[in-house]
Amino acid sequence: MDLVNPVLTAIRERRSIRRYTDAPVTDQELLAVLEAGRWAPSGMNNQPWRFLAVRRGDARAETLAGLTKYAHIVRRAQALICLFLSRDAMYNEKKDHQAAGACLQNMLLAAHSLGLGAVWLGEIVNQEPGVTQALGLDSGALELQAVIALGHPDQKGSGDREPLENLLLEKL
Repeated sequence: MDLVNPVLTAIRERRSIRRYTDAPVTDQELLAVLEAGRWAPSGMNNQPWRFLAVRRGDARAETLAGLTKYAHIVRRAQALICLFLSRDAMYNEKKDHQAAGACLQNMLLAAHSLGLGAVWLGEIVNQEPGVTQALGLDSGALELQAVIALGHPDQKGSGDREPLENLLLEKL
């Protein structure tokens, strides 16, 4: 099946980009990515996500680099988006975590549509207390979900997918 549709095309073409040029990400581009995240679906429309954008050169970016084995990606990124869930806004842990995933996907697709490269850094959540403290945030109020590294791509993305028939539990 080969449907021509800009959304379906963006979904198929988006790849995780881990190397970036030195070209800055503009405020307009960063706001567009954040806005896409804001429009993700959430259970009961509770919109539990909270964002913190950290730009290259901000001392907190280097601190974040020291908290992940992917420091080289963090250091090359022009901007980082830290995605948190507000514990006060959450109503169902599973649904709210699913909403965070939808929010992440919206932001990754928005970055791709703007010609930016981005990667979802999930490993950094293993250092959640250190990340929250390094950012000067309250870990009692916020739960770290991921960090997105953004920049202008300095690599082509690649990736294969399992054939759909291998993933279906029943044939259509």
